[in-house]
Amino acid sequence: MDPSILREKKFNRMITAVSILIPLVVAALFGVKIPNVEPLSFLPPIYASVNGLTAIVLVVAVWAIKNGRRELHQKLMTICIGLSVVFLLMYIAYHMTSDSTVFGGEGLVKYAYYFILISHIILSIVIIPLVLRTYARAYLKKFKEHRALAKIAFPLWFYVAISGVVVYVMISPYYSS
Repeated sequence: MDPSILREKKFNRMITAVSILIPLVVAALFGVKIPNVEPLSFLPPIYASVNGLTAIVLVVAVWAIKNGRRELHQKLMTICIGLSVVFLLMYIAYHMTSDSTVFGGEGLVKYAYYFILISHIILSIVIIPLVLRTYARAYLKKFKEHRALAKIAFPLWFYVAISGVVVYVMISPYYSS
């Protein structure tokens, strides 16, 4: 069998495993509270800022590739994946040391908040395999397939990054000090 096909199959198996494992681990850790630890209440504005930075870097990465700056694009996309990992670690750490904050808004604002939050959560799970498969296609120099996936992955990832900031801004008045 062609070695490049074997490499792609190996990547796909790893991507599938990671795409299943991350949501399961996050869900499991969400219920774990570390006793006798100071709540990491300073983290939400930081990880919201990481989401905002991810959105900005995504836009710059698209600009880079559209202007023929492939190496810059690759570096920026690697940074975006790194930022997403940093976000995830801070998010887990916060929720393992702090109680969840309840949204206190009412009426249409409450419905808007929950719509944005739920779509953010669902799409944050959906983009894991999309982003990793898109990145793997570029790594394997399958640029046609990479571009086709990127047209789907980019807007979803961008939405997740922006909606993360919006969710933070909407819930921030209700964080306990």
